[in-house]
Amino acid sequence: MNVFRGKRISFHDHRQFRFWMDVGQPNDFLKGTNLYLNYLKQSDHSKELATGSNIHGNVLIHPTASVSPTCVLGPSVVIGPECIVEDGVRIRNSTLLQGSIIRSHSWLETCIIGWRCTVGQWVRMENVTVLGEDVIVSDELFVNGARVLPHKSIAQSVVEPQIIM
Repeated sequence: MNVFRGKRISFHDHRQFRFWMDVGQPNDFLKGTNLYLNYLKQSDHSKELATGSNIHGNVLIHPTASVSPTCVLGPSVVIGPECIVEDGVRIRNSTLLQGSIIRSHSWLETCIIGWRCTVGQWVRMENVTVLGEDVIVSDELFVNGARVLPHKSIAQSVVEPQIIM
């Protein structure tokens, strides 16, 4: 109990026995994803993580996703339901939300790919690039730190971090 301006105020605490993190910013979301994947690895749920010679570190692939055996995934990758990842793709520290398609030989590092996005062939995306829902990135582009709002098409490279409305 504490006395404040003549009134009695009670202070309480809440003990959390699992992890918690504010994931409201893209960088924080990716850090939180990494923490969750580490938790899975150390818990009884480690069998949910993907394994194989093309998997490096903690990778979670939804059972309905289609991932080519020639792509290299990890560390810290989540591939959501109904996603398609084609031949020769490299993904690191990124999350793909439901229904996204990554075309062949693209490179994604530190990205969040929104629902039903399509990333073309030979695309390089990095530096906390975030795609909103239903974004299309054309073939052979470089996307550096872009925040792309939903339902947009990207037809030219984004070399400096920016918001695309």
